[in-house]
Amino acid sequence: MTAALLSVLTALLCVLSATAQPQPQKDFNLEKFSGKWYLTGMGSNAQWFMNKKSWMKMVTTVFTPTAEGNLDVVITSDKEGDCWQMRHLFVKTETPGRFTFYSKAWASDNDVRMVETNYDEFALVHTINIKEGNVNIITKLYGRSQELRPELIQKFQQHSLAQGLTPDNVLILPKTVECTPNAA
Repeated sequence: MTAALLSVLTALLCVLSATAQPQPQKDFNLEKFSGKWYLTGMGSNAQWFMNKKSWMKMVTTVFTPTAEGNLDVVITSDKEGDCWQMRHLFVKTETPGRFTFYSKAWASDNDVRMVETNYDEFALVHTINIKEGNVNIITKLYGRSQELRPELIQKFQQHSLAQGLTPDNVLILPKTVECTPNAA
């Protein structure tokens, strides 16, 4: 009887935790979302984030819809005078505003949800990152400009804390110089 009860409670907890995950914005519009964004805030419970947060800076991200409805994502940043670039393909799911991608650079699976955006000012993005069996939360605040209203920063911080992140795990990223990678 105890094993059966434990099994039911475990299943219930799984269902509750799955439904507690942030959902994508209703009627998410891929075309309106496309274009250049600045990553202005980031939070995570991942160990790599805790190890690197002291030197993290704002990056530029360009989202470009593909013909298939996916998102080509190009991240560009200046790191100690070198301009580096990383590219991902966010693959659409059956739910508009929800994508998946595998990061070769970090050897991780990612479930990305466009939680909230007004398309011309800010976007709040929630990622569930799985690497080597560890499940991590990554929250991101994007802006169309490097400066965002205080209310939007507060919204991002509240969202991050609601996901179980501590204030120590939530950063507003310092601005950095935009750069253009050299063509190889």
